[in-house]
Amino acid sequence: MKAKIASVILSVFLFLGAIPKDQTVVEMITNYGTIVLRLSDETPLHRDNFIKLVESGTYDSLLFHRVIKGFMIQAGDTKSKYANDTVPLGGSDLNYQVPAEIRTALFHKKGVLAAARTGNPERASSSTQFYIVQGIIHTDSSLDHNEGRINKMLARHYAVNDLDTKPLLDSLEKARTAQDTLQVKILNDSLTKIAENYTNFERYVIPESHRQVYKEIGGSPHLDQNYTIYGEVISGLEVVDAIAAVETKRPDRPVTEVRILKMRLISK
Repeated sequence: MKAKIASVILSVFLFLGAIPKDQTVVEMITNYGTIVLRLSDETPLHRDNFIKLVESGTYDSLLFHRVIKGFMIQAGDTKSKYANDTVPLGGSDLNYQVPAEIRTALFHKKGVLAAARTGNPERASSSTQFYIVQGIIHTDSSLDHNEGRINKMLARHYAVNDLDTKPLLDSLEKARTAQDTLQVKILNDSLTKIAENYTNFERYVIPESHRQVYKEIGGSPHLDQNYTIYGEVISGLEVVDAIAAVETKRPDRPVTEVRILKMRLISK
């Protein structure tokens, strides 16, 4: 019934022109309700990848396997479709990554759709895993703190990609391959110290317009400029809130299944 009502509402929106026909809009039907997403043209690689996955039915029946109230809800692990509640989730996707498309104009306000990723130096995204931000309301003080967190992550990113750091990274990789845990710890500590003191990059300052949004509707600003954002919720934020509020167990997995029943393109 809820899905039918959402479809009727979307049809009315399209008829009235509330959803421009030249924008990509995706309907995500979950067992908690329907979320409607608008994809961004500023991140075309991620947009087109998401469209491909929606059209192929890749997301249908997958779980929201990681839920953190006041932060975000995450889905897209390809093994979650048939996984029981004892199977570890969060490490599976399709065998490719999407190159990073990090844009200064896009930020982690409540409702944005963004790509999960591993800690790879290129900040390339998972092929399938995504998260939708819930976040919290912020103050100027908390935003100042988060600005510091952003720059710590940026410092590590640029330090790792600095050619002067390559010999250390090569040694670290050899130690990992040899399973030399002591050497791995020593080299990791050295890399951490380099990153903590790295300054050869332009520090990020949260724009005032972004600050206002974070103070009014909330979000998760500490992720800015480190993960690719490629869309936002245009209907169904209450569903995001409902999913974020479910009871979870370690490691942040819902006790009761939260499942994507189906995704489909509304407009393209």
